[in-house]
Amino acid sequence: MDWMYDARTQCWSVMTSLAVGDYLTLVAPAHDAQGALNGQRTVLATTTAKRIRARMVEDLKKGATLPPVVIGAVLDPDAFARLPGDANADPDSFLPAGRESLSIIDGMQRTAALIEAATENDEVSEKNLRVEFWLTDNVRAMIYRMLILNTGQVPWTMSRQLSVVFAPLLDEIEAKVPEIEKMSTPDKPGRRVGAAQYSSDALIELYTAFSLRKTAVDSKEAISDEFSRLDFVDNLADAGFQENFYDALSMMVRLDKAFSQYEGNADAPGGKLVFDRQPARIGFIVALGIAVLGRTGADKPSEERTARMVQLVAAEGRLTERLATMDQELLGDFLRLDVLNEVLDKRVGQVGRYERLVFSEAFKVLIEEDFSLDNMEPCWRAS
Repeated sequence: MDWMYDARTQCWSVMTSLAVGDYLTLVAPAHDAQGALNGQRTVLATTTAKRIRARMVEDLKKGATLPPVVIGAVLDPDAFARLPGDANADPDSFLPAGRESLSIIDGMQRTAALIEAATENDEVSEKNLRVEFWLTDNVRAMIYRMLILNTGQVPWTMSRQLSVVFAPLLDEIEAKVPEIEKMSTPDKPGRRVGAAQYSSDALIELYTAFSLRKTAVDSKEAISDEFSRLDFVDNLADAGFQENFYDALSMMVRLDKAFSQYEGNADAPGGKLVFDRQPARIGFIVALGIAVLGRTGADKPSEERTARMVQLVAAEGRLTERLATMDQELLGDFLRLDVLNEVLDKRVGQVGRYERLVFSEAFKVLIEEDFSLDNMEPCWRAS
């Protein structure tokens, strides 16, 4: 094994060769898990892709050697600290036990071709394949490496790019934002019945919106705007970006819980309904992203971002503490949900976009006032 340290992203790159059969066994759980994710970059189904893959299969059966595939793994800090391993080490000595958490960063099409070729010809499984492992102890470095690695290849949607590291990113969100009480996934579906409960898709969209600082994030559209890709990469290059996002998400969850303390009545909905809406979550995250990171194209320095986030976390903490002392009548008066409902009930086209605008402007006011408003009416009427 050939070990090399990437000082830019604090990752270890290790190049080795494996028998094709051993490689397919290694990545089978990850391949199956990724294929089940919504938006994952699955095997391309275009006519051209099928013809190229068929040619690849035939070449493999004739003894062709493929370019290295790239596998990513996020290790726990203790395991990462023990790297590099011995030159004769086996991948089992440094890879996490949960193989489904591995990420096929580059090589989905080649893996599909290898599976097909090995099924048709047993000799393919005995041939060797070069494999490069990218090992890190944080998701930010993995996403950064993935985006750089795949620039210039077949265009991916933003959700496809992020879904490559879906599992470790969501695992890190759960670890870093313990205030989240329930996370539903495609494998474990569920609906929101209380505060601090969100779907994995919603959280990934919030991650994207926070980085791009845009409310209109269509994760199903290919990124034709290269500036969006560059903005994302630039943010990931900042070691503090990931923690900024986790702080922002924690603030949103705490507000969700604080608002949800208002139970409502026959004439007024409960406070839980505010963050029931993805537009409200997007609006809060984008407003906070602009306040902390700066507007796109005018990014703030890392130190300034950290200092601003510290101020806002403290301000939000004071508000949630104040809300916790209120009885139902005072809490209802603070939320002014009747005003919000009047604003949202306007008949407009593109309702989703309109609601995101309402909430982004609303939370922009709350943030500019350092969370010290007497009530939420100025926020709801800001758009």
